[in-house]
Amino acid sequence: MPVRSGIRHVFLFLLWVLMPSLLMAEPVDFELEGLDGKTYKLSDYRGKWVLVNYWATWCPPCREELPELEVFHANHKDKDAVVLGVAMERIKKERLQAFVDDQFISYPILMMKPAASTELGRVPGLPTSYLIDPKGELAARQVGPVTLEDLEAFIANGNE
Repeated sequence: MPVRSGIRHVFLFLLWVLMPSLLMAEPVDFELEGLDGKTYKLSDYRGKWVLVNYWATWCPPCREELPELEVFHANHKDKDAVVLGVAMERIKKERLQAFVDDQFISYPILMMKPAASTELGRVPGLPTSYLIDPKGELAARQVGPVTLEDLEAFIANGNE
């Protein structure tokens, strides 16, 4: 592994490990409408890890991480974790649905107008992901893309 890549992985690992101590240790919740017309509540997923990924169709790093999030969701949705994508942009439902279909995204896509802050915390840039533990508490935040490897490592460490 190149040195630069190794440093990135160490930094990301430390961020994921140290972040929980910086976050509130109480259950969080939100309620948003999904692209499918259903209402989604974060609390409905208690007992599982939930990756809440704030993203937009116009964001290149967001689009780059979509396949990794899809694989993570597919590997875990029936066991211990799910992905909830929150499209944080002003876009017509039909256009967003076409994008989601073109990208073969199977995890729920929720809709929200752009905002600097959410019920989970600040969103300083896109993508921003929040990882919620099975008790419903904030476990970590990542500004910028996440990888399948990072997610798998964090969940494995969190389940020990």
